[in-house]
Amino acid sequence: MTVTRFTKTAVANYNRPMYSEAPIIQELLADATRVLIMQADNPDGDSLGSALALELILGDMGKEPLLYCGVDIPSYLTYLPGWGRVSKDLPAHFDAAIIVDTSAMSLFEQLEKSGRKGQIANKPVIVLDHHPVENSIPFARVICNKPVVATGELIYELGQQLQWPMNVAAQEMLATAIMADSLGLITESTTARTIHDIAEMVEHGVSLAKLENNRREMMRKSPELIKYKGDLLQRIEYHADDRVAVISIPWREIEKYSPQYNPSMLVIDEMRSTTNTQVAIAFKYYNDGHTTAKIRANYGYPIAGKLAEHFGGGGHPYASGFKITQSRPFNEVKSECIQYAIKLLNNLKQEQSDETV
Repeated sequence: MTVTRFTKTAVANYNRPMYSEAPIIQELLADATRVLIMQADNPDGDSLGSALALELILGDMGKEPLLYCGVDIPSYLTYLPGWGRVSKDLPAHFDAAIIVDTSAMSLFEQLEKSGRKGQIANKPVIVLDHHPVENSIPFARVICNKPVVATGELIYELGQQLQWPMNVAAQEMLATAIMADSLGLITESTTARTIHDIAEMVEHGVSLAKLENNRREMMRKSPELIKYKGDLLQRIEYHADDRVAVISIPWREIEKYSPQYNPSMLVIDEMRSTTNTQVAIAFKYYNDGHTTAKIRANYGYPIAGKLAEHFGGGGHPYASGFKITQSRPFNEVKSECIQYAIKLLNNLKQEQSDETV
C-alpha cells in the first residue's frame, strides 16, 4: 500500500497556520500502542470519516486503533468502508483515546450509562473538534479545536504538520468527512484552505466522483421506504408564512424504518427546498419521553446553532441538533422550538434591516 508523507515545505507554501497542540499530541501518541478512537452518540459523515481515517493513519504508524461509538452507525453512512468495525462496546484495555468531532461530554450518554467514563478519564485523552462550543471534557489532556469546516479538515492539516502517513484510503475518508460537513463545499464555513486541502487530496489520488457514486449507490431505497417518504412529505407542517417547516416522527415509525434509513434524513432536504422556507426541523419522539431534533437552515438564515443551544444542543449555524432526555411533553417541546425558531428568524431579519439603514 502506497503511503504519502507530507513535507513542511508543502505546508509553508500555502501559509497554513501551525497547530500549537501538535507537539503534545505527538508525544501522547508516541507513548501509546492501543489507541481508542471515539465518536459521540450522534455519528455523522464527519465523525465517522474522521474516525476511519485515523484508524488507517494510526495503523500505518504501527499502532492498534480501536473504534467506538455508543450507538449503531446510521444506515445512510454504511457506504463508508470500515463502518462495521465501529463497536458499541468499550474495549477493556487501551493506552490513549482520541475523541473526534465533539467537545461535549453530554453527547456520550451511553458511556455515562455504562459507568465506564472513569476508564476514559484515567487515560491520556486527545480531543479533535471544530465546533464553536466551550469544551466540556475536563479530563482531556489536549484539546485541538479549530474553526475549520470539518474535523476531517483539522486532521488533514494536523497530519501534514506532524508528517503522519496518509494513504489514499485515509484521504478518501477525510475528503468524505469534509464534503459531508461542508455540504459539498458550499457552506459559509468552507474556506479557500478547505478547497486547497481537497485539491491536494485529488492530486494524491482521491476521486470525488467515486466517493459520490458510492454514496448514491448506498442511498437506494426500497419501495416500502419510498412510500413512507411520500407519507412523511404529506405530514410536513409549515409555520410563520412557511418560513419554518416541521415534521414529527413517533417511536413506532423510528422502530420500523430506522434499520433501513433515518426517517429524518428522508425528507429534510425537501423541507428546506420549499418556497419561502428558511429552516427545517425534524423531531423524533420516543416512548421513554425523550425528544430529538435535527435542524437545517437555508443559506442566509444561520440560526440552527442558536436554536439547538436553546435546548442544550449544538452544532453549526446551518446544521445542528438537540436531545431532551428528561420527560417533557412532546407537544410542549415542539411548540417552544417552533416559537423560538420564529423569534430567531425575526431577530435576524431586524438585524439585517438595521444594517441597511
